[in-house]
Amino acid sequence: MKHLPTHPGEVLKEELESRGISQKRFSELIGVPYTMLNEILNAKRGMSTDFVLLVEAALGINPQMLINMQNRYNLAVAMRKTSMLSRLEKIRQVCAAVL
Repeated sequence: MKHLPTHPGEVLKEELESRGISQKRFSELIGVPYTMLNEILNAKRGMSTDFVLLVEAALGINPQMLINMQNRYNLAVAMRKTSMLSRLEKIRQVCAAVL
């Protein structure tokens, strides 16, 4: 995979900008720390199920879509780790010989 899928924070960031809602105001509205929201919007932190439900309540954005985006992003990040790729290859070799 050459590039990472879109982090759901990028989608939320664009949505807030298009609605003219500041990060500070939105964090206050949904009751989360500003720093947490900022990290999510800048793809430095993932969205939890609780967080996507807060977003859905505030903005009407489908929480399942956001969770699916987060899962795709997480999987792509994991698949880029050389330690994970090496571990997976070893497991495949062992299991192919045994199973």
